[in-house]
Amino acid sequence: MRTLIKGGTVLSPTGGTSADVLIEDERVVAVTAPGVFDNADTVLDATGKYVMPGGIDAHTHMEMPFGGTFSADTFETGTTAAAWGGTTTIIDFAVQAKGTSLVSTLDKWHEKADGNCAIDYGFHMIVSDVNDSTLKEMGTCIDAGVSSFKMFMAYPGVFYSTDGEILRAMQKATETGSTIMMHAENGIAIDELVAQSLAAGKGDPVQHGLTRPSILEGEATSRAIALAKVTGSPLYIVHLSAAEALSAVAEARNEGQNVFAETCPQYLYLSIEDLAKPDFEGAKYVASPPLREKKHQADLWRGLRTNDLSVVSTDHCPFCFKDQKELGRGDFSKIPNGMPGVEHRMDLLHQGVVAGEISLGRWVEACSTTPARMFGLYPRKGVIAPGSDADIVIYDPAARQTLSAETHHMAVDYSAYEGFEITGKVETVLSRGKVVVSSGTFSAGTGHGEFLPRELCQYLN
Repeated sequence: MRTLIKGGTVLSPTGGTSADVLIEDERVVAVTAPGVFDNADTVLDATGKYVMPGGIDAHTHMEMPFGGTFSADTFETGTTAAAWGGTTTIIDFAVQAKGTSLVSTLDKWHEKADGNCAIDYGFHMIVSDVNDSTLKEMGTCIDAGVSSFKMFMAYPGVFYSTDGEILRAMQKATETGSTIMMHAENGIAIDELVAQSLAAGKGDPVQHGLTRPSILEGEATSRAIALAKVTGSPLYIVHLSAAEALSAVAEARNEGQNVFAETCPQYLYLSIEDLAKPDFEGAKYVASPPLREKKHQADLWRGLRTNDLSVVSTDHCPFCFKDQKELGRGDFSKIPNGMPGVEHRMDLLHQGVVAGEISLGRWVEACSTTPARMFGLYPRKGVIAPGSDADIVIYDPAARQTLSAETHHMAVDYSAYEGFEITGKVETVLSRGKVVVSSGTFSAGTGHGEFLPRELCQYLN
């Protein structure tokens, strides 16, 4: 089966080039000057459009347990929504519960995902219980294609690890070449602030942001960087939201330390003002770290331009406003933490291109190529080149659309970006050579997606 994409501008981290792309079965076989090939079983006309590598969302939480409920998107609905938005690979998190093993956790997440994904997928491992057994199991996970391990400085009693436990895991990461991912907030101090707020009768959603000040994200980020320096471990800061945390990352990178960070669209476009919306509407925007004051956004965009922020992921973890977010009405600490976003990441970052905040090349780099390299998938993913998987998006940069819960495909009853009018829209999506989205139609069957065993971080080779 030969597919030809002709007439488009092929994007890479270096910018755009007029070229045609020839696909045989699941792989790209040629990227040529226009008109070199003129026949194929399927011809897709991309005139006036961008032809770009499919997006890789390296931070999602499908079917994740939290506070007595589960995130609303299943692996089927969540990966379908991702495809609609031009994302062709997700890396989700297998969540170790206290007292369980990493291997049994990975098996459990395979049971959830295998045969149910519309696009390709991999796993990170959340390590919430650091002991001799789980440290040994990190090697078993790496052999199984899971080469990154997330830890938490937040959520005491649930996911929280002490500095000593983090140090031990980082030592194992140094030994094995794997990557430690860190949720960096000072959970001990935050829990005290939360308790004080509730004792004072302050239970509205905005208190979620006020009790998690940005300086405590900066402090935890600095502490994680120090522990990584002591152990020689690479460190990847997840969902960075604050200028103080970004400053710590930039300083470490300037000194040559292997520290990386991602941010998310919600921190680029939303703010604590959304958390303060009346009538409990602010609950829709409760996630951790919380939305910050708008002044942080300029710093984050600058971090994207300078590569101090290497990746844009979503932290997609949707909970319905009705029945789920409402669990915390009157007590913000009981609002399930998480926001929807997997469908809109590529579009929202394109607005940064439109506004002149980032270049076309940086858009592709932050959404596709860098996550592929960061998490051991390049060059199978993240690039349009001979031999790579034909994960390709044809994107119309001139189309206009309005984001809304009425039209999105995520299994959640609200949109965090309701009413956003944006420029650009996904027109066609190919996953391993198969057209899965085209002209408003979804055609991938459940189970098209395959599990991706990953190599080690390719920035450290």
